[in-house]
Amino acid sequence: MKDKNVLIIGGGVAGLSAAVELADLDVQVELIEKSNFLGGHAIGYACKAINDTCVKCGACMVEERLQRAVSHPNIKILPGSQVQNIFKNHRFSASLRQEPLHIDSKKCTNCGLCLDRCPADGAVLQGFSKNNIPFYAISEEKCLYLKDKSCSICRDECPETAIDLDNEEFEHSIEADAVLIATGFKPFDPKDKPYGFGLFKNVVTGLDLERMIKRTGCVKKPSDNKTPGLIAFIQCVGSRDSKLNHLWCSKVCCSSALRTSRLIRERHPETEITFFYMDVQTFGKDFEPFYEETQKEIRMIRAIPGDIYETDGQHLKVNYIDNHSHKTLEEIFDLVVLSIGITPCEDIQTISGLLGIEPDDTGFVKTDDKKTSAFVNGIFAAGTVQGPMSIADTIASAGSAAWKIARYLGLKIS
Repeated sequence: MKDKNVLIIGGGVAGLSAAVELADLDVQVELIEKSNFLGGHAIGYACKAINDTCVKCGACMVEERLQRAVSHPNIKILPGSQVQNIFKNHRFSASLRQEPLHIDSKKCTNCGLCLDRCPADGAVLQGFSKNNIPFYAISEEKCLYLKDKSCSICRDECPETAIDLDNEEFEHSIEADAVLIATGFKPFDPKDKPYGFGLFKNVVTGLDLERMIKRTGCVKKPSDNKTPGLIAFIQCVGSRDSKLNHLWCSKVCCSSALRTSRLIRERHPETEITFFYMDVQTFGKDFEPFYEETQKEIRMIRAIPGDIYETDGQHLKVNYIDNHSHKTLEEIFDLVVLSIGITPCEDIQTISGLLGIEPDDTGFVKTDDKKTSAFVNGIFAAGTVQGPMSIADTIASAGSAAWKIARYLGLKIS
């Protein structure tokens, strides 16, 4: 129905999946994403296939949704955009602010010359998927030209003249018949945990590790770029924590960490991995045989470490209490990976205020039993904005939301 338009707020896997579902029904979709790149956090996840055998991690599903969305004629994508105001009369009217688009997606060939030649660290941003066009963006905070006009190398040397550093932000107005909130989640920040994150180079998050593997295909210590011999994974960092009032399980940390551990073992057989956990959350119908095989390769310790200290050579001393002897033990590792939890995104309060809805007690968006809510007529939600869920569950949530939106719009679905 070309006369029907849906505004989707959030360009992660939920927003992309719902956009494709609706666009295939001939609904016009305007998808806004506040960052420069689509795909959310999940686009940085690495494929974890072992010996070319799929382990159903979902990373390829994100790429597939992104590819379909950016090429669909019924989907208009507005990166670097945020809702400033929204109200409903007969239809929804939204005003948006879009950051300057310094790289022209129609001209850019993703050659990477801007990144290679830029003298300012972090001034040229790079995405995680070539399906994001362009694959590069200019940082408003770190670009020297935008600070004091002292450097224009990227613009001057771009062979396609695709870079315009003088572009300014501008505003859009959108009319929509329905709104879908798909703003995703915020990864827990472990800087205040006693694990040395942000202080010790070789303490990284699971998301950092995912991105490292996706970009390079291997695991290296940030301190010296060498392959770690001993790696520790620590689970439930920011989840199931009464001190933080984060009582929920993030649901995906165990599966992601165990799959990543096995992938590391395949690519670096000499690396030994220790897995610290409260209890392992099951995932999928094939969990039991997967877990049995995993336990043969990875040392499992049912304990959550208390502190981490850096030793000589930037090794990491991990303290934990042994469940059997109740003694405090110490072990040395080369790399520590923190499996950080899923927490409510920063935009929930702002969007809730604009749309006149209320988050639940955890800070996530309130949902019905089927994980797709219509708070007032025409407002829906999908994905991890509602709470922790896997990539597959997020895509299912988006499909359910698209179906409900289609029903609300009066579409006839066979």
